[in-house]
Amino acid sequence: MSLATASSNCGGLNGLTIQALAPAARPCRRVRRTRDSPRAGSIRFKGTDISGRESHHICNLGIGQVAEGRQVFPTLSVLENLEVGAMLPRARKGAKRALERVFTMFPRLAERRGQLAGTMSGGEQQMLAIARCLMGEPELILFDEPSLGLAPLVIQEVLYTIRVLNGHGLTILLVEQNVAVSLKISNRAYVLENGRIVMSGSGEQLLRDDRVRQAYLGL
Repeated sequence: MSLATASSNCGGLNGLTIQALAPAARPCRRVRRTRDSPRAGSIRFKGTDISGRESHHICNLGIGQVAEGRQVFPTLSVLENLEVGAMLPRARKGAKRALERVFTMFPRLAERRGQLAGTMSGGEQQMLAIARCLMGEPELILFDEPSLGLAPLVIQEVLYTIRVLNGHGLTILLVEQNVAVSLKISNRAYVLENGRIVMSGSGEQLLRDDRVRQAYLGL
């Protein structure tokens, strides 16, 4: 599988089922959490091969991740979760400004800065996960199934936030099973089946493609 995303793009990966998507998306999902080198090929960021680098080195290069299932620290407060996100060397100097920015973007988090993350709703935890990622001053954010387990209205709020971040100049790589909504917000999209790219193009092009409409949208 070979794919690339240009700076400030919002790209989406779609698969028919979680089982079909997982093998194909594994290199993207594991970019930040493994020291293993790929058996073939490479993972490059801004021209530099980052294959096999330790996670904290990759994060400090400017790659952030909003993990599947949110993965906030449940026994830490909202503020403490955000402070963890700013521990990267690249982020420490601007941590105070970054905190002000995320509280402006997510005023609900500012109101609940002392609340334990584990007592928040799923939607609130997702916003906290995004805000924590932003505290690390990323240039590229990997979103892994951000709509998973969320109510429809919350999903729309999360996807709107992703679009706003992209509009502010952040490059987004989105792994998402909700084909219709992910294609609507993606500048570039890839459809994966059994670990292979079977279609690619702009999100708008794939939404109009009869194969996508029949296989993934039921139209």
